[in-house]
Amino acid sequence: MIIGCGGSGKSTLAIRLGAATGLPVYHLDRIFWQSGWKSLPKEEWLKKQEELVSKEKWIVDGNYGSTLEIRINASDTIIYLDMPRWLCLYGAVKRYFQYKGKVRPDMTEGCPERITWEFFMWIWNYRKKKRPETLEMLENLRNEKRILTLSSRKAINAFLREREALD
Repeated sequence: MIIGCGGSGKSTLAIRLGAATGLPVYHLDRIFWQSGWKSLPKEEWLKKQEELVSKEKWIVDGNYGSTLEIRINASDTIIYLDMPRWLCLYGAVKRYFQYKGKVRPDMTEGCPERITWEFFMWIWNYRKKKRPETLEMLENLRNEKRILTLSSRKAINAFLREREALD
């Protein structure tokens, strides 16, 4: 599973890793959001998560804290993209302009790209509010799971080159 701040490159990494490994890729944004930016009802969201992780192999990108434990319990590897704030903001703004008025490949049809003040502020505050608890959670899982923390685009590219060399 791939987690990290919005704009950190989770979906891009998932797509590239899926291409390198042949593993199926699932984007949580595509599952959670219905056309018109309507969220999936909670019971259906939980059911979809259980169905997803019951598959033998998968790559999942996205945080969604309310169902994180489901994916953690089923995963063997957790990749945490621990990018600087500026890079995440840049990634989100770049994505907005790249897909403005269109639906990006990892999103549900009927959900054209947008950037809200709430999302912008979530990215802005991520390092202070979410990062500490994420780092603590990952530290507690180190003996049970393979944990990879990637903190730059250069590190992501090196990881992918290494993965491609193994296949």
